[in-house]
Amino acid sequence: MKLLASLCILLCSLMVQAKTTMLHNVHGYTPTQEGKLESFSVLVFKDGKVIKTGDDKTLKQFPNAVRIDGKGKTLIPGLIDAHGHIIGLGNNLMRLDVRGSQSISEVGERLTEYAKQAPKGWILGRGWDQTLWPEKEFPTAADLDRYVKDRPVVLTRVDGHAIWANTKAMQLAGINEQSQTPAGGEILRLANNQPSGVFIDKAEQLINTHIPPLSDEQRQLALNKAGEHLLSLGITSAHDAGIDYETWQLYQQRAQQHTLPIRIYAMLSAAEQHLAKMLEHGVIKEKDDFLSIRSVKIYADGALGSRGAALLDDYHDRKGYQGLMLETQNQLEALMKQSFSSGYSAHTHAIGDRANRIVLDSYEKLFKQVGGKLLRNRIEHAQIVHPDDIPRFKTLAIIPSMQPIHATSDMHMAEQRLDEHQLRGAYAWQTFLKQGSKIAAGSDFPVELANPFHGLHAAVSRMSGNDQPEGGWRAEERLNREQALRAFTLDAAYAAFQEYKLGSLEQGKWADFIILDQDYFNIPVSQIDDIQVKQTWLAGNLVYQN
Repeated sequence: MKLLASLCILLCSLMVQAKTTMLHNVHGYTPTQEGKLESFSVLVFKDGKVIKTGDDKTLKQFPNAVRIDGKGKTLIPGLIDAHGHIIGLGNNLMRLDVRGSQSISEVGERLTEYAKQAPKGWILGRGWDQTLWPEKEFPTAADLDRYVKDRPVVLTRVDGHAIWANTKAMQLAGINEQSQTPAGGEILRLANNQPSGVFIDKAEQLINTHIPPLSDEQRQLALNKAGEHLLSLGITSAHDAGIDYETWQLYQQRAQQHTLPIRIYAMLSAAEQHLAKMLEHGVIKEKDDFLSIRSVKIYADGALGSRGAALLDDYHDRKGYQGLMLETQNQLEALMKQSFSSGYSAHTHAIGDRANRIVLDSYEKLFKQVGGKLLRNRIEHAQIVHPDDIPRFKTLAIIPSMQPIHATSDMHMAEQRLDEHQLRGAYAWQTFLKQGSKIAAGSDFPVELANPFHGLHAAVSRMSGNDQPEGGWRAEERLNREQALRAFTLDAAYAAFQEYKLGSLEQGKWADFIILDQDYFNIPVSQIDDIQVKQTWLAGNLVYQN
């Protein structure tokens, strides 16, 4: 039945492509290059691209067009997630999911059930967050051993910056009391100095290198699963934040076959051993704009939840500790220079205020020495920025690539980790916009759920899905609805050099759009995260229908 539905969608799309198509009777909205929000009731497209938006008068201008009645539904441009992990999302959809677990025992129950169904071998999963548990303490290998001890188990923390392994996994990896902590990482230890089972940031590799790599078949399946999921959420383009060599090959293969499920702007992982080889290949930019690879993802620090974010001052809840820099400033500058020399942008992960300052210092130094300022470089996350450093984003033309949902997911934890002084420049979206910076918005899936309407709700309300706290957390930084939509469309496209191809429904751009069950601009704010996608169109093709 599902196959038949897919074939029907494909057939209809091919028929639509052959002629000028007019979608009418819609409540349409699109941002424009002039900085306005345009409303329309008619969208005309042909050969995958927008011909015109207009009103009822437009109906008479195209008498021979194929007409589709939008039945009064809301239509907006396809949404762009400017920071996610596509293969990671696909894997997540197929592995053990412990997101939202309220205790170690709940993780254990899910693990026990999964182990009954999963094939033999390593059990992999993701999503735990100790700050949600009553004790709020990091777990141990023994906690997992109570549920599964005869097979290796590795569960990644929700933010991806820590893993939790059972004793079997540590044994297979040769982890013991003598194991040394790598620079940029931390092995949490028990009172007797034995590794506890939690490995933070670069220490993750002590375990992860022993996990069997993905097969080509598994990687293909992960891409398909992720693409199908993202299209159902109205995401027509995603910026993949750090791909390995195998994924780089896969994306090119699928682009040549014209089988990529969504548009992908991919960043090469600076941690990939084949980085130089990939850079030597040059910038990749497909004519149909389904694949663009022209940036490198560099990792400066860890995450706030695992206390890996690098801070200028001590963590409020761990005195004497200021987090982890994953690279020295010299290493950061070497990676940036390597990127710039190949014509690639440098997109650097920085969460803590110390990491953001060091990264900004590195950009500033290199721009003076070798150039690269015009490459639309980005800081990914830019979560905790010292107020003195926010203006430097504008001065240095650095794009803050931010994930609105992080603010509402992190707000309670952030208030534990940081004091009021440190929070002054936290998740400062409106401050960035007021100075003229463009925000490229995303979700960081699968760290967060990929649903962009959760991100739009967070951006507009600064409240959780339960609409707490009343009035919003640090509400002076919230966005209005137009600003939020622009961050998930046109400004996200700008951050990928694609603002003249994607991000809005203006003449000559790709006809990527979605039809919604509610009017984003006219429903109560509390309902934004409940919006459902009824249809997703990609290059004038209907690719998802609910």
